[in-house]
Amino acid sequence: MIVLSKSEVPCVDWGNGLSYRFLLKKHGMGFTVAHTVVRAGTKSPLQYRRHLESCYCVRGFGEVVTMDGVVHRIEPGVLYALDQHDAHYLIAGPDQDLELISVFNPPLNGDERHSLDSEEFSEY
Repeated sequence: MIVLSKSEVPCVDWGNGLSYRFLLKKHGMGFTVAHTVVRAGTKSPLQYRRHLESCYCVRGFGEVVTMDGVVHRIEPGVLYALDQHDAHYLIAGPDQDLELISVFNPPLNGDERHSLDSEEFSEY
């Protein structure tokens, strides 16, 4: 059995927020679970070419915008899944951080970060 508290796991500044990475490749579970905090007012161009990701919103508000401009409102109780390695924009509302429980398959090593310095979609 694996039991972890938030104070025990790596906290990574992924680019526009923090990611508390609970289950990693080293745990042998075949997936990663993370508590992802997206800073209020940020817009992140993201794409996961080597991972599938699903996110469940637990706090805050925001949007996921697809490459063809479709806007999906994200609020507590909403889950979105990037089942096609979808390029997307993750946008946190202006007034409060967006908090998500994220699941990655295959699992992360734990030190991955985005590079958001260009107009390109950041990937890992």
